[in-house]
Amino acid sequence: MTNIALITGASSGIGMEFARYHAAKGGDVVLTARSADKLANLAAELEAAHGIKAHVFAADLGRAEGAAQLIQQIADAGLSIDILINNAGFGGRGAFVERPLEDELEMIDLNVKALVVLCHYFGAGMAERGNGRILNVGSTAGFMPGPLQATYFATKAFVKSFSQALDHELRPQGVTVTLLAPGYVVTGFAERAGLEGTKLVSSGGRSAASAAQHGYDAMMRGTLVTVNEGLLGIAVNWVIPLLPRRMVMGMIERMQRKS
Repeated sequence: MTNIALITGASSGIGMEFARYHAAKGGDVVLTARSADKLANLAAELEAAHGIKAHVFAADLGRAEGAAQLIQQIADAGLSIDILINNAGFGGRGAFVERPLEDELEMIDLNVKALVVLCHYFGAGMAERGNGRILNVGSTAGFMPGPLQATYFATKAFVKSFSQALDHELRPQGVTVTLLAPGYVVTGFAERAGLEGTKLVSSGGRSAASAAQHGYDAMMRGTLVTVNEGLLGIAVNWVIPLLPRRMVMGMIERMQRKS
């Protein structure tokens, strides 16, 4: 039986740590992101450290045909994916109508469309074989609306809903789907999203390695939804839903304002 994990957004942050963790357990990896050089360096590291096979397919999943091209490359290589980790994604801070529309649409294409395409193709193959695991990286942002990151929060709400429904459909066929919903994690996300200098970032976050390990272990247990911080999990599941909606949105907006 093979043990190949496809990891998107694998060139840095949580995606890189997923690859390291899976390889340390003896599993082969298929690494994809936009940066071919970073992927090649990671592949060499993993093969040398763990004696596994690392396949590299550079792809821009935010482009219209990016996911389809990646699927074709994997098929041409004759690889069968046992674990799909949809990690690629980005955010962007600012009032929605003041942000470039093309940036918002690219965010939707990467955070939602590419994830759906990959789940559809590889999920079908897993269901046909009768086994497989999918881990979709969402966010605690998906549990509430997010003024000043309206589109990002909405994409993660989609991932949260979609992942749970997909698990319900696929579990009888031997395939599990897990949603990892981390709080703030120290990666390059904040810089790209323009969140540096906000209360969200200044309060600190968990490491990418700890978030990846938490999500991966939950996936292997078949957990449906997991938050990587216990108290934060209680807050988003049991406290925030009971608060007035406008109060919640005010709190989120303040956390994302520049100090």
